[in-house]
Amino acid sequence: MLSMLPLLPTLSTFFIVLSAILVAIGWYFVSQSKYTAHKRTMLSAAVSALLFFIIYASRTIFIGNTSFGGPDDVKLYYTIFLIFHIFLATTGAVFGIVTINLAFKRRIAKHRKIGPVTSVIWFFTAITGVFVYLLLYIFYEGGEKTSMIKAILGF
Repeated sequence: MLSMLPLLPTLSTFFIVLSAILVAIGWYFVSQSKYTAHKRTMLSAAVSALLFFIIYASRTIFIGNTSFGGPDDVKLYYTIFLIFHIFLATTGAVFGIVTINLAFKRRIAKHRKIGPVTSVIWFFTAITGVFVYLLLYIFYEGGEKTSMIKAILGF
C-alpha cells in the first residue's frame, strides 16, 4: 500500500501535518512560559509549512494538479470543500507571515493577540488539507493531471 502512494502529494501532506503538530507544541511551550522553545518550535513549524509550499508549487508548475477522480455526485461537494481549504490555506499563510513578523519585530502584544487566531486557522488548514489528500489519493483514485484551474473547478 505505502509504495502505491504518490510521493510528492504524500510528502507535502506530511509537512503540512508536521507544521500543525509543531504549532500545537509551540502553543504548549508558550503556555508554560518556555519562550525560547516556543520560538524554535514555531520557526520549525514555519519551515515545515514552507517545505510544503515549495513541494506543492513545484509539483503544480512541473507536473500539474490532480483532478478529482471520484464519482460525479461527490464532485460538487469536493469542489466546495477544496475552495474552502484553499481560502483557509491562503488566509493561514498570510496570518502566519504577519504573526512571525510581529514576533521578529518584538511587537509581542500584537503577536499574542493574533497568534492564537493564526494557530486555529492553521489547524483547520492542515485538517482540511489531509481530507483533500484522502479524497484525491486514498478514498478515490486521482483523476488526470491538469492545470490548477481545471483541477479545482473541474472543467
